[in-house]
Amino acid sequence: MNTIAIKDVEYEQPLAGTEGAACSTKHAWARVPAEPGPAERAALKDRIRRLLKEKNAVMVSHYYVHPDLQDLAEETGGIVSDSLEMARFGRDHAAQTLVVSGVRFMGETAKILSPEKTVLMPDLDATCSLDLGCPIDQFSAFCDQHPDRTVVVYANTSAAVKARADWLVTSSCALDIVRALKDAGQRILWAPDRHLGAYIQQQTGADMVFWNGACIVHDEFKALELELLKKEHPQAKILVHPESPPEVVALADAVGSTSAILKAAREMEAQEFIVATDNGMMHKLRTLNPGKTFYEAPTAGNSATCKSCAHCPWMAMNGLADVARVLETGANAIHVDPALIPRARQPIDRMLAFTAALKSGQPAGTLVPHLGAV
Repeated sequence: MNTIAIKDVEYEQPLAGTEGAACSTKHAWARVPAEPGPAERAALKDRIRRLLKEKNAVMVSHYYVHPDLQDLAEETGGIVSDSLEMARFGRDHAAQTLVVSGVRFMGETAKILSPEKTVLMPDLDATCSLDLGCPIDQFSAFCDQHPDRTVVVYANTSAAVKARADWLVTSSCALDIVRALKDAGQRILWAPDRHLGAYIQQQTGADMVFWNGACIVHDEFKALELELLKKEHPQAKILVHPESPPEVVALADAVGSTSAILKAAREMEAQEFIVATDNGMMHKLRTLNPGKTFYEAPTAGNSATCKSCAHCPWMAMNGLADVARVLETGANAIHVDPALIPRARQPIDRMLAFTAALKSGQPAGTLVPHLGAV
């Protein structure tokens, strides 16, 4: 009989020295699904393929989940992407059931954009340290202290926090949106990731105040260890997600979202790369670039037993068996308070309209005055 291990996740939000820090969460936990054997894996994939057809369903998977879930999503007409494309794809796809393999805020976002659809998740307890570290009551109080600021929140937040915001951003569009807001003369309240916020402020010069949150994965990358690894591989280019600490970002040859990291790995002439983001990305990087070599950036020093353990424990909660189970039973459906949806959808729609305008070459700046157009 397969057993499921429970992992205690060390998670501590800094409480002193930074405006906006409020969460006192010390620990969280995550389930680790048992890895199926080859025969069970094949049987589960066949079962999921059949159920997707029967239920008029489609899989939407994040780059950080298990390779099986990434591959199966693409094989069955779904998508593997970052949170921006996950949101857009789920909204626009004809399927009436979305199976979102990722963490809870991704499922909530899908439900907000498609309230008439059924949104299922392999495990409803799969969450995010940024979401956990930005509870709505403390965040609302922080916003009330800065009533003159435009509230910009990262996608890694609850539906309630999104409903308190003026704009939603992902790491792939945050720079463009904040730059446009700055050019429109707006001052910004940013939440929850302080590293991403600091990077955006440094790049744009925007007037920003920050909530004090961090990703438990990206916050652990170490600049000193990264420099030592670079000495071992002097030809390697360093690719860094901007949720990483600033001293790690400073060492990067390219900084960007998961989609930007994929683009850099594809387009740069280097044959070796050191990658500072969740190691779930390694599957797609290696699949798309079979002639190139990718090393995981270090998250720990020489005394540690694991030199790089950069994988989100909650992303790891997604497994084939649970995908099959929820498709078969309808369990783990995401519910968002219907009264919350119109307000939570507004900042998401602003983001999607802004990014669509940029993609089509239209002047996105017209979407910004007076908090933008929906």
